[in-house]
Amino acid sequence: MSSNPTPDALLGPAEVRELAAVLGVRPTKQRGQNFVIDANTVRRIVRTADVRADDVVVEVGPGLGSLTLALLEVADRVTAVEIDDVLASALPATIAARMPERADRFALVHSDAMHITDLPGPPPTALVANLPYNVAVPVLLHMLDTFPSIERTLVMVQAEVADRLAAPPGSKVYGVPSVKANWYAEVKRAGSIGRKVFWPAPNVDSGLVALVRRAEPLKTTASRREVFAVVDAAFAQRRKTLRAALAGWAGSAAAAEAALVAAGVSPQARGEALTVEEFARIAENKVDGAENEVDGAENEVDSAENKAHSAENEESGK
Repeated sequence: MSSNPTPDALLGPAEVRELAAVLGVRPTKQRGQNFVIDANTVRRIVRTADVRADDVVVEVGPGLGSLTLALLEVADRVTAVEIDDVLASALPATIAARMPERADRFALVHSDAMHITDLPGPPPTALVANLPYNVAVPVLLHMLDTFPSIERTLVMVQAEVADRLAAPPGSKVYGVPSVKANWYAEVKRAGSIGRKVFWPAPNVDSGLVALVRRAEPLKTTASRREVFAVVDAAFAQRRKTLRAALAGWAGSAAAAEAALVAAGVSPQARGEALTVEEFARIAENKVDGAENEVDGAENEVDSAENKAHSAENEESGK
């Protein structure tokens, strides 16, 4: 690393509001914009993420740059992905003004993170992001799938989404996000974040989720797409037994039962009781030619959970 950043390089409440005023930025619910205004919080996030001096960090949704600056204090390089035109145009100048000695270690990608397929510079080793709640799960899964070099991830999301991502089988909140995240990584809750560190303050609490990529990919002959199709079908009708819930996916209830029995899973079980390994075994035993397969690549969050949380998912941390 180069020389140490100045102590006042990070953004506080006054700096965030001043910068927003200069840019004419008014945080919007549509983009899920709630800006972090507490330097201690962003430094805590960087510590919890275990960011190291040789890390190449990708950050999604940097906003005004609060977390970006804290990441640049530690990481070798930071690449920020920002969709907002005004915020994207302003961020490089903010970095240059507040942390000039690290500006050459920063890169900006002005794009929708869901459409990103590559990044400038060396492959990212870590993902650290304050994700808008309404797109948190799809963005997280897309980044993990697109960039296998990402070893460690820490995301700040709505507390309820954090609980769902980290939930174990058998939990009431275990569902599609839990299983799909576990396909890529070991997942755990890594702390809570209060509302007062944001501007404007959201009406929901936030949570940190840490993901460490599996040292070896899940051992299965089924593809990710095939496994996710089973997961989507199982949780689309989560109150039904798997024999009934997977009937459409398998082509019939009888075909679903055959796949379940071959996988060593009770046809009377429900999706919330299964591990990602068991879902993979079911996918492996699907009979060729079955109809009505669910497209697991597009259906990242099941409709029942979306309806239950649609009101809360409008709030975001930024």
